[in-house]
Amino acid sequence: MLSTFGSTRSSIKTNHALLTPESFERVTQPGWESAEFVYVISPQMGARFSMALVETSAQAEATIGSSELASFLFVLDGQLEIKTDEASHELGRENFAFLPPFLATRLAYAKNTRFVLYQWRFIANGEQYPKLLVSHSSECPSFALRGDDALQVQKMLPIDPIFDGEFNLMSFEPGASLAYVETHFMEHGLLFIDGGGIYRLDDNWYPVQKGDFIWMGPHVPQWFGALGRERSRYLIYKNYNRSPMAG
Repeated sequence: MLSTFGSTRSSIKTNHALLTPESFERVTQPGWESAEFVYVISPQMGARFSMALVETSAQAEATIGSSELASFLFVLDGQLEIKTDEASHELGRENFAFLPPFLATRLAYAKNTRFVLYQWRFIANGEQYPKLLVSHSSECPSFALRGDDALQVQKMLPIDPIFDGEFNLMSFEPGASLAYVETHFMEHGLLFIDGGGIYRLDDNWYPVQKGDFIWMGPHVPQWFGALGRERSRYLIYKNYNRSPMAG
């Protein structure tokens, strides 16, 4: 999509942001051959995590080194292989992986692969860290949020306080909406995978659609209502299971 006369739907505020494809800037990263990154969320905007769209133009490999950072990736298109000293896992469309801190990981990616990569400084619960987790969206049970069958949630990580965050898939039938305007100390990083609608962030009401990203900072009022004739679905992260005084 080309910008017309300087227009864009992207909007960057102090406590939230809408990032839309016509404003994406692609950059390279050292060690990531034949891959470009679109950093849609970063600490420079006030977030305590980063979220990037990664797009590959040829078969290659990259390494995520051992550090205090945890990573989560979700495959949108193409093929990835995750390699550690102990095992390897092949990932295709809608496979995902949680990469714990202090685990050196190699990623082998095919041409024309697209995936989302989150990274954050992990806050451990005592001395324990989670292990590598690889799964697929189809393997995540779905349940109605607050008893509303038109609004389904799939939790992608185990419900366990060893994890310092959640990654969920939220599905809305046309006309479904969140039950109330939320506000809380946790922040979100979101990608629309299907459909669209209207997202309220603070006092702003944004039309949103497939391919849009959203950052929601701490305590920003937030609400979503699905519009159109198809199901709306988004991937969403939030820091969780930790006190706001932690880290």
